[in-house]
Order: sequence, then structure tokens, then C-alpha cells
Amino acid sequence: MVSRVVVGAHYGLKDWLGQRITAVIIAAYALFLGGIALFDAPSGYAEWKALFAGRAMQVATLLFVAALLYHAWVGIRDVLMDYVKPAGVRLGLQVLVILSLVVYLVWSFQIVLG
Repeated sequence: MVSRVVVGAHYGLKDWLGQRITAVIIAAYALFLGGIALFDAPSGYAEWKALFAGRAMQVATLLFVAALLYHAWVGIRDVLMDYVKPAGVRLGLQVLVILSLVVYLVWSFQIVLG
């Protein structure tokens, strides 16, 4: 009988594609904000606040944050799987990372929509 060690690996096309799609979303948002800052930069707090008060900008910002967090999760998970060999330690670290990323997501929603 073959003994299988569960390591939480999800190698494959889904994660590879997820990394690429989130990278495109992150780059598009960064280029968009860079274009605003370069060509039509808000001059003060009130103008920046007005820019981020629009629903489209809020949705774009939350999409960016979600993409960034997913991108970070896949990268950190891969690093942990490559360099942390004891399965219990690796699982503990992965749980801490997931909890941290969920807290960051909730906090981002509060900031953007609050």
C-alpha cells in the first residue's frame, strides 16, 4: 500500500493561470493609478477622496486588493511548501497566512467602503 503525505499542494494550471490573471489585474490597476497621478493628479486630500468615492473606483480597488491577496497567497504557499519540510509547521504557517490575508481583506473592505 502506498502511503500518501498530504501537503496541501495544488500544483497545476489553475494556480499558474490564477497567478497570471491576478498579475494582469494588479498591473492594470497600477497603470491606471499611475496614469491618473501623471496626467491628472489630484492636488489635495479632497480631490483624492472624491476620486475614491465613486463606486467604479471602489470596485476596482477592491478587485485589486482581492487579486493582490490571492497572488500573495499562491506565492507564499509555494514558498512554504518548498522550504518548510515538517508538515505540521507548514500547515500552521499556512493557517496563519490565510487568517492574516482574510483580516487584510475585511480591513480593506472597511477602508474602501467605510
